[in-house]
Amino acid sequence: MFRNQYDGDVVTWSPQGRIHQIEYAMEAVKQGSACVGVKNQTHAVIVALKRSPSELSSFQQKVFELDQHACMGIAGLSSDARSLARFLREQCFEFRWAYDEDMPLSRLVNAVGDKMQRCTQLWSRRPFGVGLLVAGYDAKGPHIYQIEPSANFFDCKSMAIGARSQSARTYLERNVEQIKSSDREGLIKHALLALRECLPSESSLTQQNTTIAIVGQNETVTINDDDKVQGYIAQLDDDGTAGQAMDDSSAQGE
Repeated sequence: MFRNQYDGDVVTWSPQGRIHQIEYAMEAVKQGSACVGVKNQTHAVIVALKRSPSELSSFQQKVFELDQHACMGIAGLSSDARSLARFLREQCFEFRWAYDEDMPLSRLVNAVGDKMQRCTQLWSRRPFGVGLLVAGYDAKGPHIYQIEPSANFFDCKSMAIGARSQSARTYLERNVEQIKSSDREGLIKHALLALRECLPSESSLTQQNTTIAIVGQNETVTINDDDKVQGYIAQLDDDGTAGQAMDDSSAQGE
């Protein structure tokens, strides 16, 4: 990936019109574990796959609560994510102190986009090496925003970022209408099914490596880890086993 004299800092353009330091930061996002965000008419859900650096250490935090109406999932450098989470919490707190209401998601995302872009305009800084999925509910309904290290952000119907996330995006594209019309429990199920597409063949979703965050109409942010996740994963496994049993019985009938 080394590009000689054109990748020494973030303010040097290559002859092809590219800024390689930003591209390197976006590669860091692709190396992070997967994170999936989905929404329907009333709720937004983020599910994330946690990693453990070794068997002796705990799993890294992948979902951060920003305010009672917003949370974010990450893929990339968790240290950069903690810094951005602290900034976003301050923005939400200041807005609530000034206006006594939830900060609109569009203003929140614009604020972090401006902060991330400043790091692409000064040679003394480096881009944040983390991608964000911001989920929340405001006066305009539920939202899923994707924010890239380049400071581009997008209002999405559904999105997946991180390692092997293309498989999850394929699942989301195929089921976009079903996801939109599903209820709260169905939304969580679709998110977990999409996240499962990102796993290596020898791995599976467990209560240790999965985080589920939910926010929506008349429901503040709830982040489920460990034992709280087990019920959703067990239901997912039961549905898969039932579907396989039906396929086996139909095959025997033939």
